Amino acid sequence: MTTSPFGRVITAMVTPMTPDGALDTKGIAALVEHLVETGHDGVVVNGTTGESPTLTAGESITTVREVKAAAGDRLRVTAGVGSNNTAHAIQMAAEATEAGADGLLVVSPYYNKPTQPGLLAHTRAIADAAVLPIMLYDIPGRTATPFATDTLIELSQHPRILAVKDAKGDLWAASQVMAATDLLWYSGADEMNLALLAQGAHGVVSVVGHVAGRHYREMVDAVDAGDLTTARAVHHRLIPVVNALMGTSQGAIMAKAALVELGVIDNATVRLPYVEGPEEHLGILRAGLDASGIGATA
Repeated sequence: MTTSPFGRVITAMVTPMTPDGALDTKGIAALVEHLVETGHDGVVVNGTTGESPTLTAGESITTVREVKAAAGDRLRVTAGVGSNNTAHAIQMAAEATEAGADGLLVVSPYYNKPTQPGLLAHTRAIADAAVLPIMLYDIPGRTATPFATDTLIELSQHPRILAVKDAKGDLWAASQVMAATDLLWYSGADEMNLALLAQGAHGVVSVVGHVAGRHYREMVDAVDAGDLTTARAVHHRLIPVVNALMGTSQGAIMAKAALVELGVIDNATVRLPYVEGPEEHLGILRAGLDASGIGATA
């Protein structure tokens, strides 16, 4: 495995908020400390789980700055700068760089559904203007536009495009790109972590990592050592909590609720159109944490 500019055990961090919906800088610092203490070497901010669609541009950059200030050199900070407006993405990349980001996360344009040539041109324009390493974010369930296999192979030739966060769920497509390129591959869906690591992924960009960072560190280390028995045991142990966080309502909602349960942050506030989960969802969450053996020191 090569050294990664992004880290290997990474959580796509929620954006802590106060009860009135403002950024919670104290909560951000506490969450960063929790992630450092639970086996992470990287974090993604302003991604889907960070509620990026409802953050202003200024709030997104403030979040990068606050996370980097709290993390120092202990975590690699990758900033989500993707947009369906190429010029806006280029501007956000420049501002995130100035705020101290170590890398950039670039999602395929959402809603306007470009062709693959358009996706190539969009991504290259951002990469040409950027100075930081870039991780592509392939999540067609949210954007409606996948990075096709040939597109990823072509983009791998760009000197700043170094990695892919794969939330597409196509193991065969992932195999083909990993075999044909040097791109660092990251599982972007917790249900697929073991499967992608076993076929050569470099790491994970997790939501469940908010509460299971040590477990995913154990899984990554076990796969590195060729110990699939241990990695599979971790995978099986985490099934209840993965189901609770990812299969109950929405990852950002449930991750914030879980962090409140563990005493990491004070509030599970989310912004509309998200709403906090009902008590029955909290019951599912508590049962999932319990069944996976996760407590306040997860």
